[in-house]
Amino acid sequence: MAKPDDVDQIVAAWQVQRPDLDPSPLHVLSRLTRVSAQLDTARAKAFRDHNLDSWEFDVLAALRRTGPPFTLSAGTLATQTHVTSGTMTTRVDRLLERGFVTRFPDQNDRRGVLVALTPAGQSGVDGAFKDLLEREKTALKGLGPKEQEQLADLLRELLDQF
Repeated sequence: MAKPDDVDQIVAAWQVQRPDLDPSPLHVLSRLTRVSAQLDTARAKAFRDHNLDSWEFDVLAALRRTGPPFTLSAGTLATQTHVTSGTMTTRVDRLLERGFVTRFPDQNDRRGVLVALTPAGQSGVDGAFKDLLEREKTALKGLGPKEQEQLADLLRELLDQF
């Protein structure tokens, strides 16, 4: 068993103060919250080192993952990045100003707009992604490949419940 941490202390305190309740979910979920906060900090630094905000990385990465010609509709981008169409319009406008994307009418949908990654956008997202992976590998170094696979499977099951 791993050495006790502050979550163990919190759970123990709740067990004393509220013996009528079972605080055992905190063992998992409070740790997930703490891991998430650490990952958010590491990710933000990887993006900041490449002059990107987290949301900019999300949009550019969605375009980059599509492969050449690195183009998606604004609606698909909104869906993939979990934002409203209005928010995506604002984000695309800001990325246009930075020279990371271009925008043009969709030939197949007169009301639609397509967004394409520029070479500057590709360079930025590629560099940030490389740094992100290095940071995330470092974060997982205490777990072996089999443990990482088990953790990924368990988190997948947990996430599926939501």
